[in-house]
Amino acid sequence: MARIRISSTVITLLVMVQTGFLLFMYARYNSFTPHSEEKSSQVHILILSSWRSGSSFVGQLFSQHPSVFYLMEPAWHVWVTMYQNSAKVLHMAVRDLVRSVFLCDMSVFDAYMPWKRNLSDLFQWAVSRALCSAPACDSFQRTDITSEMACKTLCGRYPFSKVEEACKTYSHVVIKEVRFFDLKVLYPLLTDPSLNLKIIHLVRDPRAVVKSREQSVKALARDNGIVLSTNGTKVEDSKYKVMQEICRSHVQIFETATLKPPSFLKDRYLMIRFEDLVRDPLSEISEMYKFADLSLTPTLKSWVYNITHGQGPGKKKEAFKITSRDAVNVSQAWRNVLSFQKIKKIQEVCKGAINMLGYQLVDSEKEQRDLSMDLVLPRRQNQFSWSSFNPMN
Repeated sequence: MARIRISSTVITLLVMVQTGFLLFMYARYNSFTPHSEEKSSQVHILILSSWRSGSSFVGQLFSQHPSVFYLMEPAWHVWVTMYQNSAKVLHMAVRDLVRSVFLCDMSVFDAYMPWKRNLSDLFQWAVSRALCSAPACDSFQRTDITSEMACKTLCGRYPFSKVEEACKTYSHVVIKEVRFFDLKVLYPLLTDPSLNLKIIHLVRDPRAVVKSREQSVKALARDNGIVLSTNGTKVEDSKYKVMQEICRSHVQIFETATLKPPSFLKDRYLMIRFEDLVRDPLSEISEMYKFADLSLTPTLKSWVYNITHGQGPGKKKEAFKITSRDAVNVSQAWRNVLSFQKIKKIQEVCKGAINMLGYQLVDSEKEQRDLSMDLVLPRRQNQFSWSSFNPMN
């Protein structure tokens, strides 16, 4: 009987210890799980591009979606504050700022805007529908299509704290940036368990980019100096040195993402050509939305049609604005505007990017002016996505 009582006591103790351990582990799991779920519940999209490549337009395709919190080039604040440094040196600061924004931690701007601030102190804040509608601003609903001018008029005096408050209420956080020149810089973000990051790499024919850049020479001069490491001296890029760096970066990003990429990039990289987008907007936008886990609403479909079927290519003063234009006309305007001598120089410094990204070189002014000759080479559906790219094809 004594043996039985001892066994029962031991068993009871073991059961109590096991129960206590399970309760401890359950409580510990519960203490961590909500925090983990909160971190990973949002989808994070980085639109990776370069100046004058149509990235503001693509940004608006996401900004106007009612599920998206969007910011346009928040790293502008880094470059303005630290303009005497090179783009390469600033990569780390830009990456840290982008990560904080993705996590809706806007205290990162304290280093660049140390004063008491409003929404209007944030670079290009008014192009973000999320900052023009509740809870950031009471003048518009989330389902509204907002305009920059109306937003500036009605929402600029709201406190900066509204940026973080609004960010936390959205399922998707989207950032458009033109200040990354190396995909590997983003590896820490792609492997960060607190982020659910996907990258949309937007490219455009370098010849069209140059034509557009020529409309914005003064506005781009400081950024050019940072790209070329001139210690704060502004550059107008008449010799296309900046374009050479931009083309090189597109090749580097594309090759890194498609030629033996790391496993964590699988299904998290999508390359889009601006020319494909303006020729078949709804198809390309649907592809981007599917990639981003979003759906295209009837309101957005109507807005996309109107914004891509305006009259003419747009005016010089509208270079940084999203207005209704003939988008296909815009994408081909360089063929009638630039001299063939300029085209030859651009093709010389950007030949690798032109070939790799699927554009056709021109050998004469006749070919350049002949609009019946399509210089945008056809591509297979999803050719540029991570999962289907085959460098041997």
